[in-house]
Parts: sequence; structure tokens; C-alpha cells
Amino acid sequence: MGKKHAGEEPRATVRRLMKAGKVKKKCCRSKSRCKKCPVLALKKARALQAA
Repeated sequence: MGKKHAGEEPRATVRRLMKAGKVKKKCCRSKSRCKKCPVLALKKARALQAA
């Protein structure tokens, strides 16, 4: 999710975003996932790594 940590594992990327306060530590499980959702962030990180 950034050029600095490009080869990073998706889990590590999300963990780093949590520490920075960009992503919440726990999912609130709302029906439409909020933009700070860790589940959604992990999904995005995996998609970026696959592409």
C-alpha cells in the first residue's frame, strides 16, 4: 500500500497500518465494511500483492 514496503507480506502491511492509526485493530462487523476495517485492508493488500 506504499512504495516503501512494496515486497511486504499483506499481514505485515495491515499491521503497520494499524500501528499508524490508519486501520482499526478490530472489525466492527458492520454490514457495509467501513473504510478503516482491517478485513477490508487485508483484502486490498492481498489484491495489490497479487497484481
